[in-house]
Amino acid sequence: MTNKADILDAIVVGAGWAGLGVSYSLARAGLRHCVLERGRIGETWRTQRWDSFRMNTPNVQTIMPGDRYNGSDPEGVLTRDEFIALLEDFAGRNGLPVELETPVTELVPDQENGVYRFATPRGTRRARKVVIASGNLNCPLRPVWAAALPRSLRQIDASDYRSAAALHPGAVLVVGSGQSGGQIAEDLAQAGRTVFLATSQVGRARRRYRGRDIMIWLAECGLFDVPRSEFIQPSGRIRPRPLFGALHTISLQSLSAQGVVLLGRFTGIESGGQLSFADDLEENIRFADEASVKMQRQIDEYIVRAGSDAPPAERDPAETVAVRLPNPAIRSLDPVHRGITTVIWCTGFQGDFRWVRLPSVLDARGQPVHEDGVTAIRGVYFAGLDLATTRKSGTILAVAEEAARLVEHITGCR
Repeated sequence: MTNKADILDAIVVGAGWAGLGVSYSLARAGLRHCVLERGRIGETWRTQRWDSFRMNTPNVQTIMPGDRYNGSDPEGVLTRDEFIALLEDFAGRNGLPVELETPVTELVPDQENGVYRFATPRGTRRARKVVIASGNLNCPLRPVWAAALPRSLRQIDASDYRSAAALHPGAVLVVGSGQSGGQIAEDLAQAGRTVFLATSQVGRARRRYRGRDIMIWLAECGLFDVPRSEFIQPSGRIRPRPLFGALHTISLQSLSAQGVVLLGRFTGIESGGQLSFADDLEENIRFADEASVKMQRQIDEYIVRAGSDAPPAERDPAETVAVRLPNPAIRSLDPVHRGITTVIWCTGFQGDFRWVRLPSVLDARGQPVHEDGVTAIRGVYFAGLDLATTRKSGTILAVAEEAARLVEHITGCR
């Protein structure tokens, strides 16, 4: 028989920014809980980010619940290691009950006690409430035909890329032109590598606009607060976040000016091992341009409404440099002839929730089913999911608000 004193009010799975934010709110509500972390604090940030990675949010926005920014560089951006240090400091300062190196191997209902049971290598834990904050962007996705690529090509995912020096000598094909694809392509080009970039229909965002970091404008004018219902497509698909440079604007134009060879969407393998690409490169460039113009227009409209004395819009070299298109367009490519030795897949992620053995909380693809983080099963929640509630969901901008809301729901249904 389980000792009732051993049953916690809640258990949080995952000690990234979302899990730590929920733990902070649980502690403030006086709930007995712990955070079970498979590795170290910020494990995904440690193991799935490249060496030169930097946060997309400026320092003034990269803050945890209860904290205020008081540094001297509000529009600077943290490195990967600086962000990990921020998370460790936050957990230590607030005395959060994090149990490291404690992966949850199975989460099931405990019928005997009417609670939830967590199996770990360090023993079984039980709690009345569950907050799953292990993330839904940590398992890379590849197209099904990736397995048909020639064996001579080394294939890695964006989460495995560290630096140009860690790759085999030779040219690199980067597939996907969202945030990871664009930033990795530039990292490789600046290291002197020959880079081919298979583009896709992704928007673009400037780094700065009218005297401020654009992330500050987007938060202030409410564009990050747009609810999920307004940007999800009828198919259920959500367009990826726009291409965004951490230190400066990155565009398909600026990448081409640095020598990156732009291609259309990667569509498959032809007979003989040729790689094929769609004839949509110019369309993809136009889509990114139009998305940037629309975003700037929305900020301009907000500035007028707010009566702000923001300076006039300035030219951004990344947006005004002439694009260099392959001539003729490349529709088919021989990787051996082009010297390509590595393919980096930047084609999206999903979460690994195979350890969750609860009814009705995962869909047919094994991904969360919820409404604003609340599932159909009493006492089971998800935190930190990308684009779960608003456009800022899945970023540190949402941590304080969403963690507090989940804990309010938890305390309300005790």
